[in-house]
Amino acid sequence: METNFNVVIEKLTEFLHREAKTGTVVGEQFILGEFTCVPVVRVGMGLGSGGGEGDSSKNGKGQGLGAGVGMGIEPIGFLVTKGSEISFISTHQEKGISKMFDKVPDLIKTLLQKKESDETKN
Repeated sequence: METNFNVVIEKLTEFLHREAKTGTVVGEQFILGEFTCVPVVRVGMGLGSGGGEGDSSKNGKGQGLGAGVGMGIEPIGFLVTKGSEISFISTHQEKGISKMFDKVPDLIKTLLQKKESDETKN
C-alpha cells in the first residue's frame, strides 16, 4: 500500500504544480483602446490524503486509500497601463479608511480649483 499511496500523492502534487503556474496568477495581457490590461487573480490550493490497513475477524484483511485536491481562483483586479502610467484597478469594493485615502487627491484638486476660482472673482 505504501507504493500506491506515494504514487497518488505524486500525481496530485504534479497536478497542483501544473495548474498553479505563474500564468494563472497573472493572466495574459489584452488591449482596450489606449489601455493595456493584465488580469491578476488569487489562487488557493489544498491537498488532503489518508490511508490505512485493518483486520476484521469476519471479513479478513483490508486496506484503503483516499486523496483529494482542490483549487480556487478569485479575480482581484487588473494592472492597467497607458503610456508610462501604471495603475491597479481592484475588482473588490473598497471600504473604510483605504477608500477615503484614495479620494484625497481628488479632494485636494477640487479645493485648489475652488480657491483659484474664488481668487479670480475677487
